[in-house]
Amino acid sequence: MAITITAILFTLIGIALAAGGGHLLMIGGSAYYLITGIGFVLTAILLFMRRPLALSLYAVIVIGSLVWAVWEVGLDWWQLGPRGGVIIVLGIWLLTPWIRRPLGFSSPTTGFRYGADVRPLAVSVCIAVLVALVSMLFDPHDQSGDLPEEVVAAAPNLGGNVPPADWHQYGRTPYGQRYSPLDQINRENVAKLTEVWRFQTGDVKLPDDVGETTYQVTPLKVGNTLFLCTPHNWAIALDATTGKQIWKFDPNVGLNPDRQHQTCRGVSYYSDTAAAAGTPCAARVYLPTSDARLIALDAGTGQICESFADKGTLHLEAGMPFNPAGYYYSTSPPAIAGNKIIVGGAVNDNYSTQEQSGVIRAFDVNSGQLIWNWDSGNPTQTTPLPEGQKYTVNSPNSWSVFSVDEALGLVYIPLGNQVPDQLGIGRSENVEKYSSSIVALDLNTGADRWVKQFVHHDLWDMDVPAQPTLIDIKKPDNSTVPALVGPTKQGDIYVLDRRTGEPIIPITEEPAPTGAIAGDFTAPTQPTSGLSFKPPKLEERNMWGVTMFDQMVCRIRYHSLRYDGRYTPPSLEGSIVYPGNFGTFNWGGVAVDPERQVMFGMPTYLAFTSQLVPRDQVPPKGQDEKGSEQGLNRNDGAPYGVKMGPFLGPLQVPCQAPPWGYVTGVDLRTGETAYKHKNGTVYDMTPLPLPFKIGVPGIGGPMITKGGVAFLGAAVDDYLRAYDLTNGQQLWEARLPAGGQATPMSYAVEDGRQFVVMVAGGHGSVGTKPGDYVIAYALPR
Repeated sequence: MAITITAILFTLIGIALAAGGGHLLMIGGSAYYLITGIGFVLTAILLFMRRPLALSLYAVIVIGSLVWAVWEVGLDWWQLGPRGGVIIVLGIWLLTPWIRRPLGFSSPTTGFRYGADVRPLAVSVCIAVLVALVSMLFDPHDQSGDLPEEVVAAAPNLGGNVPPADWHQYGRTPYGQRYSPLDQINRENVAKLTEVWRFQTGDVKLPDDVGETTYQVTPLKVGNTLFLCTPHNWAIALDATTGKQIWKFDPNVGLNPDRQHQTCRGVSYYSDTAAAAGTPCAARVYLPTSDARLIALDAGTGQICESFADKGTLHLEAGMPFNPAGYYYSTSPPAIAGNKIIVGGAVNDNYSTQEQSGVIRAFDVNSGQLIWNWDSGNPTQTTPLPEGQKYTVNSPNSWSVFSVDEALGLVYIPLGNQVPDQLGIGRSENVEKYSSSIVALDLNTGADRWVKQFVHHDLWDMDVPAQPTLIDIKKPDNSTVPALVGPTKQGDIYVLDRRTGEPIIPITEEPAPTGAIAGDFTAPTQPTSGLSFKPPKLEERNMWGVTMFDQMVCRIRYHSLRYDGRYTPPSLEGSIVYPGNFGTFNWGGVAVDPERQVMFGMPTYLAFTSQLVPRDQVPPKGQDEKGSEQGLNRNDGAPYGVKMGPFLGPLQVPCQAPPWGYVTGVDLRTGETAYKHKNGTVYDMTPLPLPFKIGVPGIGGPMITKGGVAFLGAAVDDYLRAYDLTNGQQLWEARLPAGGQATPMSYAVEDGRQFVVMVAGGHGSVGTKPGDYVIAYALPR
């Protein structure tokens, strides 16, 4: 019975491999699966006939598969495993007594009455297992090295008069460095960190919430108070020492299925130095909401400051061309500088061409009066619009965080694209100029001083997603240049002179794939920075799966989709977009140490697919798949909708081989990458909690302290980790009760004790566990 069942199994495997492998060969892929499928069928026939030659034939399959696998991927265990796992397990099964004895073998190593020998299969299986074990000792993707430890700037410009113990803005200061000058926690003692308090906000994901309900907030710390917001835009103040709630404000944003996101990355803090001490609302917290309001709250009590705007509320849809609730809102904290509060906003990607304007507006921080507006669709008219005039329909917007250099009088805006992201038909000259760029605006007038574009004629949703990081870089001749570090989704990190936008690390224009759909076009070249984490071009051998079967399907999908490398245009048959619009870097950005002038980041690699859908094939609204970053995006008003999503195999794991996520360290003075290590495990990605460090995707950001430690959650396993900034080695980790897709921060309390705070609430798009936790860690007393 055992040998009959085995023969049937081999037959089924052989038919599946031969059928899929034949199709793969016909579309230009590897012949391995067809050959191996035929080998399985022949082995099955011999097993049915009880011929001992079956084992010798299978030995040929084992050795042939091993040679092919090593030829394709070398000693990369995570790629060898799926290629050989099933084959080795079946080889071991054929050596068991239940199969061996019916074939006439008296032992696993001796001959028998037909004169055949079992040793070829036994030896081939042993060789394959040995190669697998040896491959576990190698990591072909790891890059080891050390960042320089020299203090280049003993008194660096941190960007703003923020006390060392505090964290006043999203990136701590207007420079967005995500750097704490505290060093009580350092490389020598960080392993002793322990949880000291935990607070639950009570704002949990609801059954009727949109899919991308996420908790991404980085709290602020001023004095002895933490200020934060929640996914449904509650504002909360906590005691920084104990984590006890001081006040809570609920703006009652309600639920709206037309919102693409339900999140809050942070609030903004302002102290009016002209106000007398103790005056109500002398210190304020500004709360952006998902129903397009900006609300001013008293920092001490949480009460609405009615002297601001309309009884404490600024209505951000004023001047907008449309009023569809849920299509426009601010997910990121506004910037405050020069007595102005500067606000951008998110628009729903790929819902409609009738989208709100991407206008950037500066309001008087005290009164809420509009001072200037900069609209990328109408960039020269920065004075407030006259009564009755509307901002430009569907101009490129900025949904991320701004940075400010008050000394230069500039605010730096990371810009996105015009909806639809995957169609460039009919874009205006201004849209072509400002899409997917960083623009420097005059802080006082809103006029643009310079613009640097990172994707020409963007057809891939390559918004500039992260807050630009500002740092003064000391050059080899001891001169100092005020720099801007701009991470991008496509993997390039641009290091620019923030006065002019001119590159400090060279930028080159490289040829890009052509072949857009009729009526559209592609840019002949695309910029690439000398500091880049762009992935190499995918090949068929890079396709992956848990088993050889889903890997074969991914190979078929690879050849069925259009792919010419980075910037392959969207197509009717479907295109591979790699890096995908999830981004090599996303809104979490990077962190820099301004003393050592080094950078720490988390590049992520996930391929996506993009398929244009003709308008007459897009189902009526309400009958379609409701999608945001994934699924069918309607693009109402455009000639095509688009189906988007990660490039996954039948088992819903990425079709491209791991690693999918790293931590990396860069010397910003030279642009050299010192190390690049796999980051994160599959602990929360698999049915069994397996601690395999495979290098997983992540979304969120890092933070650096003067103690030489980088902190990062972000990965899709639920951990907060600490790394040695010098070499990238992990020093500590703490298990989180939910996904850690936020950026940590650090501060000190009155007795000098340093805390690290992490928000754990999960991310709807990446599927991590939702929650409502704010957790503080410190060294034991």
